Amino acid sequence: MSGFGIVLLVAAGAALILTGLPAWIVLLIASVCGAGIAVLGGADAGVFAALPSRLFGLLENDMLQAIPLYVLMGALLDRLPVTDAIFRTLCAIFPSAGRRGPLLAGLSLGALLGPMNGSVGASVVALTRAVGPRLKEAGVAPATRQALIAVAGTLGVVVPPSLVLILLGDAMLTAHTVALNATGRMDLIVNTRDVFRAALVPAGLFLAGAFLVTIFSRREAGPETAPVPAPSRGDVAIALVSVSFVVALLGGVAAGRFYAVEAAAMGAFVLAVAAAATGRLAKGALGRLLDETFATTGVLFALLMAATTFTLVLRVLGTNALLIDLLASVPGGALGAAAAGLAVIAASAFVLDAFEIIFVIVPIVAPAMLMRVEDAAWIAALILLTLQVSFLTPPVGYALMLSRSLMPDAPPLTKALRRLAPYLGMEIAVVLAVFAFPVLVHPEKLFEPRP
Repeated sequence: MSGFGIVLLVAAGAALILTGLPAWIVLLIASVCGAGIAVLGGADAGVFAALPSRLFGLLENDMLQAIPLYVLMGALLDRLPVTDAIFRTLCAIFPSAGRRGPLLAGLSLGALLGPMNGSVGASVVALTRAVGPRLKEAGVAPATRQALIAVAGTLGVVVPPSLVLILLGDAMLTAHTVALNATGRMDLIVNTRDVFRAALVPAGLFLAGAFLVTIFSRREAGPETAPVPAPSRGDVAIALVSVSFVVALLGGVAAGRFYAVEAAAMGAFVLAVAAAATGRLAKGALGRLLDETFATTGVLFALLMAATTFTLVLRVLGTNALLIDLLASVPGGALGAAAAGLAVIAASAFVLDAFEIIFVIVPIVAPAMLMRVEDAAWIAALILLTLQVSFLTPPVGYALMLSRSLMPDAPPLTKALRRLAPYLGMEIAVVLAVFAFPVLVHPEKLFEPRP
């Protein structure tokens, strides 16, 4: 029966691709089918009576308050001129970079606003709308534009305090608890703040590498060469306030001054006040904003509850025990187990998005990894970096395909891949560096004096 769970998981992934149905519907259908087969195969049907308590326990988690707040921030960003103002201001900051100034500005914008957009898809859409036309006017070729937007759109995966990091932190806390209970170890349980800190240095390394790639790569000009308009005083003011606020939130969460949910609440409140002050919420706009927020939040909570149901079915089928045995048999000790688990997550990223992986795959794979690997923060950082690589990996990388579908003048895939290759190589180098040197995810240990 444990092997059937793997088949059920693969079938659910195939159904997502072939049917186009929402993920939560596919997972619920798979859960019903799996539960029925489990009962017919002799499993105790009473186990499923635990499902209501699991769902209630899930929804009582305070960390989930961040979901509607981040969704609200993303919806507000779409209605405010923040992105365009910051982009023009950043272009003015990089005058010495010449024609590469808009590219550097686009990367910086992705790092600043990615965490506030909440997801890779929202970041790619926002950057395509606000930055794509400006890059085109500045003479940036379509292939370079697509590569840059795809890379910048994934920065919200690793730059805290993003929704992806918050949800992964909560999933890792649960997985680490399961692993410690199974092994009897007495380690400190990882929390969301630990995941934030673990992502800081890897995110900084990739940002620095992406800037170097942008500066030193050969620039292919497009047919139009209009300069980016100079920022107005209002643009500069908006940019300064927005950047200062984002940096303050990031620093406050990383330093432990306040929780991620509190940061999300402050961000949503400030953006809502700005939208009201500029008249962006007049004439029914507030109702449409709330409709969009509640609809997206509902989808995420439906996905979370469907994933919880699906993982319970997989546990009844014994799939988690099978994965634990498989990872336990992988040679190479902790490094071998980590590599095998990351390979499963990377393969899943070709058909699932970040939220689906965190809700479905991480609860199954992460406990098995953490039974052999003691450093949970290291595993969390590697999962984030693996997700980022997978979203950019051809031919079905989520950010790559989404940026391509949104561009009216999308280039041939081969040209886009040539422009993307240096960034992807840099990201893989960061993954290998973190894999080889776990101290990189513990910034407090980097500068400790050696005995």
